[in-house]
Amino acid sequence: MRPKPIDHQNLLFSAHLEQILDHKHPLFKLADAIDWSEFEKAFGKLYDPGQGRPAKPIRLMVGLH
Repeated sequence: MRPKPIDHQNLLFSAHLEQILDHKHPLFKLADAIDWSEFEKAFGKLYDPGQGRPAKPIRLMVGLH
């Protein structure tokens, strides 16, 4: 099953997290440099929208690998 689209109305607190994180940290810079939409296009076709439990976001799965 594909991950659910992000509901931007629920992103009320995400700006606070971004303010807390160190923008100079190498992982923060790397996350901004990666084109995550390419991964979503490449791996999105492997998800079945009608079967299984709700999927974790592709960005999380790529980041964990």
